[in-house]
Amino acid sequence: MSEKKNIYDLLEEEIMGTDAPAEEKNRQLSKLLKARGQKINLMLVGATGSGKSSTINAIFNTKTAEVGVGVDPETKDIECYRLENLSIWDTPGIGDVTEKDEDYATQIVKKLSEVDENGTPIIDLVMVVLDGSSKDLHSTYEMINNVIIPSMTKENANRMLIAINQADMAMKGTHWDKENNCPDETLKDFLEKKCASVKQRILDGTGIAFRPMYYSAGYTDENGVQAAPYNLTKLLYHIVLSLPAEKRMAIAENLNDDKNMWEFDDNEEDYREAISKSFADIFWDTYEEFGTKGYAIGQEVLGKPGALVGAVMGGITGAVVGVFKGLFAKHNQ
Repeated sequence: MSEKKNIYDLLEEEIMGTDAPAEEKNRQLSKLLKARGQKINLMLVGATGSGKSSTINAIFNTKTAEVGVGVDPETKDIECYRLENLSIWDTPGIGDVTEKDEDYATQIVKKLSEVDENGTPIIDLVMVVLDGSSKDLHSTYEMINNVIIPSMTKENANRMLIAINQADMAMKGTHWDKENNCPDETLKDFLEKKCASVKQRILDGTGIAFRPMYYSAGYTDENGVQAAPYNLTKLLYHIVLSLPAEKRMAIAENLNDDKNMWEFDDNEEDYREAISKSFADIFWDTYEEFGTKGYAIGQEVLGKPGALVGAVMGGITGAVVGVFKGLFAKHNQ
């Protein structure tokens, strides 16, 4: 069985295989090349034990990541995971030793101040991970209010996402419905109030209103049993919408290909549909001329082996929606 191609390779083949004029093919290939060259830099910040690493492992295909540390001595403690066009900068855990927190804060400021040749900040998104089971979030608030926001400026505050992890361990885990892998109504109310409290605390300190969300990245217990993540699709939804539209496909190419990771989330919105449409809209915007002239993606399943799979629905938008619906589809066990 032949290996499935990634989306970019498949689109290139489809463009070249149509009967479009050479001039139009070259124009579309140029757009594809530009989309493929987009790079994302995601920074994770959080207290020791908040679950930053488990979050990375749950969302992304870190099995193929190249892991290193900052090459600059001033960012020596920041670890970097490189996956294709995606770089994840994992900062040291804060809250253990005040002196070290000050050093880590300097490193974070250094990284956030880096810009590309156009003067655009290198870091596209800062995701702050909070421990939903902890009452002591002081060090994280200090980092947000006094380090991250001042380094990003209020105008760029939309480049920060607040995510409350370990929802299953809040209230000592006593209100977690293990059978359905979700909080009961008591715990859900507690988590909603925690989000409101975090929002108010940051608003008081910075004047900026964020919308924290809660989730569980899952964990492996002492017996090697993997606990299923919860609200991971919702977290991905917020990550995707916080990134520049033209860069979002770099996320899509590096998602964890284990469908079990995307099975459980709340039903406030259809996040799977929203994410699929977001990616599809990028393709539609990029290849609008190509699509409106009736050229269709061929009858081949898109995506990586065992990953971004879904039936081709005809047309670029429909096909891409189908790809991500396949990844995020709930299981019917």
